[in-house]
Amino acid sequence: MTVRIGAEEEFHVLDVESGRLVPRADTLLGRLGGSGFSRELQQSAVESNSRVHDTLDTFFADLSATRRRLDAAASSFGLAVVAAGTVPLARVTSRDVTADPRFRRMADDYRRVADEQLICSAQIHVDVPDRDTAVRAMCLVSPWLPPLLALSASSPYWLGSDTGYASWRTMLWQRWPTAGPAGCYGSAAEYDAAMAELIDSGVITDTGMLYHDVRPSDHQRTLELRVCDACPRTETVALVAGLFRALVRDARDRLEQGADHRCDGHHEWLRAATWRAARSGLEGGLVDPETRRGAPAPVVLRGMLHRLRPALEASGDFDTVRTLLEEALAAGSAAHRLRRAARDEDLLAGVDMLVAETRGDPLVPGSRRRAPRPAGPRGVGRAPACVHSATTPGTPG
Repeated sequence: MTVRIGAEEEFHVLDVESGRLVPRADTLLGRLGGSGFSRELQQSAVESNSRVHDTLDTFFADLSATRRRLDAAASSFGLAVVAAGTVPLARVTSRDVTADPRFRRMADDYRRVADEQLICSAQIHVDVPDRDTAVRAMCLVSPWLPPLLALSASSPYWLGSDTGYASWRTMLWQRWPTAGPAGCYGSAAEYDAAMAELIDSGVITDTGMLYHDVRPSDHQRTLELRVCDACPRTETVALVAGLFRALVRDARDRLEQGADHRCDGHHEWLRAATWRAARSGLEGGLVDPETRRGAPAPVVLRGMLHRLRPALEASGDFDTVRTLLEEALAAGSAAHRLRRAARDEDLLAGVDMLVAETRGDPLVPGSRRRAPRPAGPRGVGRAPACVHSATTPGTPG
């Protein structure tokens, strides 16, 4: 049984010389044209939508081609794009909200929270047979989302300063009234009734503002992962997508087998686990979902891989995901790599590293020049099959 995947990726728009965030998304979108790209709340970000894919190979190729297309369009205007939770150099203003009635209303309602929405995420969609399955699966997959956040952590800097966190985007994002763990519901009807209450309260205006870590899509038959930072390396997106697909497949199997999945109602540990992942990334401890106790990130993630092996093998993903995971653990989080570049040179060198990784090129150590992309080995170890093919991006998935 094929369980398809797709992604929405958000990208910061930067001035290539200064490395600073700039409100020029419309310039970039005008050059790109066609479908597959859209505006965001802030004029300094654009979103891409992938096709729907059966395999991680074609998924990776689609995202890689989209990034090359974005890079080519941006460079023609002296701009660059970066996939990361935050970028190191930015300013907060109330003047850069996208000229859209819905976005303007959000800016008026949420004020500073909206002004500081200078963040980007990677969102993964996985097929589900129906909305009831999507809602019931949320309870089973939620404990395993903090390790996925740790893999994606790429936002240690905020407005020029090191926050001490691996994912400061998470801290900013959690200020929205519906952000955080999704909770557990017995059916789609129960979930929809609870979400309708939120809208009726006037705190949010529509289902598009349901910002939980995972949610059933409002317009597709998918379960959507929303907890992750945008990821500089496309390999990280593929790794997260492979693991999330396995989580959803595993949850579906457990539900079909009638496994006891009753929630104990205690989500305090889950919110704490999310904070721990945002604080430490891959470089510290995580909360093990099996024991709810602290453990080193590699131990938690390798345990997750072992637990999900049957689901990964069912999708043909196990070897690729295992390779990508070991590479990710060896290379460290993007937050760690960014701090290292800033420490060895300066913040601009860190920005260059993010631009280079987003495009798919390595950075030449010790300078702001960028090296051509190698044809063979990439990062730590040899790249898996999914990094060697390419397609042209198409309609949203």
